[in-house]
Amino acid sequence: MKLTHRRAVLLMIAVTLMWATAGVVTRHLDAAGSFEVTFWRSFFTALSLLVLLPLIQGRAVFSKIRHGGAALWVSGLCWSVMFTAFMLALTLTTVANVLVTLALGPFMTALASRVFIGHRIPTRTWLAIAVASVGIAWMYGGQVDLSSQLPGTLIALLVPIAGAINWTVVQHSRAHGKNIDLVPAVLVGALLSSLLTLPLSLPLPATPHDIGLLAILGLFQLAIPCVLAVWCAGVLKAPEISLLALLEVIFGILLAWVGAGEAPGANVLTGGTLVLSALVINAIFGWKQRT
Repeated sequence: MKLTHRRAVLLMIAVTLMWATAGVVTRHLDAAGSFEVTFWRSFFTALSLLVLLPLIQGRAVFSKIRHGGAALWVSGLCWSVMFTAFMLALTLTTVANVLVTLALGPFMTALASRVFIGHRIPTRTWLAIAVASVGIAWMYGGQVDLSSQLPGTLIALLVPIAGAINWTVVQHSRAHGKNIDLVPAVLVGALLSSLLTLPLSLPLPATPHDIGLLAILGLFQLAIPCVLAVWCAGVLKAPEISLLALLEVIFGILLAWVGAGEAPGANVLTGGTLVLSALVINAIFGWKQRT
């Protein structure tokens, strides 16, 4: 199937919905701690990709990893940092701190793509990024306490930094016509993350119930959507991907409301409206300019 811009946008929205399931699923864990949650999720992501990638691309995928060059390994390292830092940050600070910090992603991605690969960022996208970030800040700003939970916030900051580097590497490779398949980088990232967190997870006290839920996350919350996200990166510009990724926050709130009984307050609804409005308006103007 040819991935047009419109299809890429719709697919990226579906990706953010799958990403958003992490919060509601982890609310139902019994005994798994932060490092172990990260380990099992990354482990099952790697296991899923070891099955999926050969089915999709054949056994040649492993040769692509060996000969992928610096771009593939840089991307894999970025995925590893994002997989690991997100869960660790949630154990050291509030969800509000983490989400507000992740909202810096569009700014970092736009700046990185502008400086390193010369992407021109339309004024409408800059405005949409600003409005969306204000919306997320409005949703959680009253709960943010950086002074008492600075370590967790700094770890969370690694996620948008790694994301900005990752998407910029993907765009740079494709722009220069290099025949580099960066999809296997997700597998590299999952393997690195699981290897890093395994020693810190021992003696692995998670229950079979926990392991089952984390296996579901590994396949449906990381493996499949991350592969699809890299595919979308071949069509969408880095700032567009980063902006669409903010939908994860909205979907995460709704899923937690339905699946864990965490009803959002008025500020959450107001901020969510700002984010969704920015995304919709930016997408509509983008489609009109292309047609």
